[in-house]
Amino acid sequence: MKSSSGLGRLAPGLSIALLGAFTLAMAATSGYHLVKKYSFGAAEGSTREYFDYITVDSSARRIYVSHDTEIKVIDADSGALIGNITGLKQDHGVAVAQEFGRGFISDGAQGKVIIFDLETLKVIGEVKADNDADSIIYDPASKRVFAMNGDPHSSTVIDAKSGIAVGTIDLGGAPEFAVADGSGTVYVNMEDKNEVVAIDSRTLKIKSRWPVAPAGAPTALAMDIKHRRLFTAGRNPQNLVAMDADSGKVIQSFPISAGVDAAAYESETELLFASTREGMIHIFHEDSPDKFSEVETVKTEFGAKTMGLDTKTHNLFVDTADFAPPAAPTAERPHPQRTAVPGTFRVLVYGR
Repeated sequence: MKSSSGLGRLAPGLSIALLGAFTLAMAATSGYHLVKKYSFGAAEGSTREYFDYITVDSSARRIYVSHDTEIKVIDADSGALIGNITGLKQDHGVAVAQEFGRGFISDGAQGKVIIFDLETLKVIGEVKADNDADSIIYDPASKRVFAMNGDPHSSTVIDAKSGIAVGTIDLGGAPEFAVADGSGTVYVNMEDKNEVVAIDSRTLKIKSRWPVAPAGAPTALAMDIKHRRLFTAGRNPQNLVAMDADSGKVIQSFPISAGVDAAAYESETELLFASTREGMIHIFHEDSPDKFSEVETVKTEFGAKTMGLDTKTHNLFVDTADFAPPAAPTAERPHPQRTAVPGTFRVLVYGR
């Protein structure tokens, strides 16, 4: 009887403890958290560790990852390496034109856009762009590819079907991220001018220039196409700003961590994401087109500033590497940055 009575007294306490542990476990996994990690070796022909934009093709289940001298193409579900597009010098981004079966890679060191076949991943052509060809997007309205050339303050425009350059736009500043609204307007962050520029993708004329204050030095850019909202994020000051895509009016802003370099918006969940070098993903919700609220800030890893969103699984892909401590300050470099360790490149997947 004593033994039975002891177990009877223990059971409620044990149940409470188990319930508490279960609640804590659920709380830990209710938001975005690390679900997968894919490690890769050094880029072919490279002696350093450099990485940039991540492009997610959700329908084809492919992730295009910029990795210095190559584009790694990985399976969006398994992380398996589908192929490497090599022979590049310093690639930055990938634009996908599914209707023409083509992909376009910006190679800033060569001042070129490399064209490849989406099925075979074989290079099929190239187009002269300009030095520091960086961000690159496909605009379905004009069926053109826009490569943003940072240092020359221009954009090279390419006909996606023929693979021929059809024009160059003088942007009057250093472009960073760009987005297309699908109706004939391309928006570009101008990092050195603290503004967003709106371009007519058919006439290649600049329609508007809007300040992004209280953000400054804007890099990351995303868009809610349905509600005509732009989301631009800057590094100095460190803010994410929601803007009206037709008037340029600033609707709301939030402080974020240092080194933002990517943003994404998902229409199904109405969630907005911004990733930073400090190893944070800031997540916001669009309560209405004129009101946004903070949801959570997810701790990732230092250096994981670029990001891609899979709209099928709602997963987020970021990439980073190990980083060495900064070198000692000098007169020429009073604030040296940490550098990535070659051969430690990896892709991190965050989901709910």
